[in-house]
Amino acid sequence: MRAGRGPDELRPVEIVPDFLEQPDGSVLISFGLTRVLCAASVEQSVPRWLDGSGRGWLTAEYGMLPASTGSRMRREASEGKQKGRTVEIQRLVGRSLRAAYDMRALGERTVWLDCDVLQADGGTRTAAITGAWVALARAARKVGLPEPGDLVGAVSVGIVDGEALLDLDFEEDSAAEVDMNVVMTGDGRLIEVQATAEKTPFSRARLDELVDLAAGGIDRIGLLQREAAVA
Repeated sequence: MRAGRGPDELRPVEIVPDFLEQPDGSVLISFGLTRVLCAASVEQSVPRWLDGSGRGWLTAEYGMLPASTGSRMRREASEGKQKGRTVEIQRLVGRSLRAAYDMRALGERTVWLDCDVLQADGGTRTAAITGAWVALARAARKVGLPEPGDLVGAVSVGIVDGEALLDLDFEEDSAAEVDMNVVMTGDGRLIEVQATAEKTPFSRARLDELVDLAAGGIDRIGLLQREAAVA
């Protein structure tokens, strides 16, 4: 047994709503030792290219605190630019949440989703997506906007030593032959699948196995998301 849990078991998941006072919505989400602070802030304006369109915009920023990993990371601001991984993840968070929200119902407003990794032990991007959905739902409820039309959750899966595993921690992710991140709606529709054969190519059958494994995990995560959204 991997760290006391079966191959289809999640790490302990906790979602603490209203972790911050100032944003319209916020949560601290934990998957095991991974902890991400997610905040949603509604701004009464849109990018210039949306002026007069009647549509809103939803976008995300993602970052890792210097002490979130085993050895201290330099702040990207001190280097003068964001790393490619950071840009890729925040774009993933933004488009994942836009899939669940009607931009016309939002009106000419922008929702900023800020996802800051306090501690990283694998699955930071999937935790950010999962927590950002709750922060968005709470912000919409607080300011009187329509809530997201679909639930959005995410989880990592992979193949380690030939076995399909759900919700990889850092050690498992580092050893994985296949690494995958899956983003889904609450009713099981796929938003994004990011899959990489880190060591060995894998079959279509194994792909389906991993997606099914992720779907079961996201279904359980969704119960916690819904509770936290209205707590």
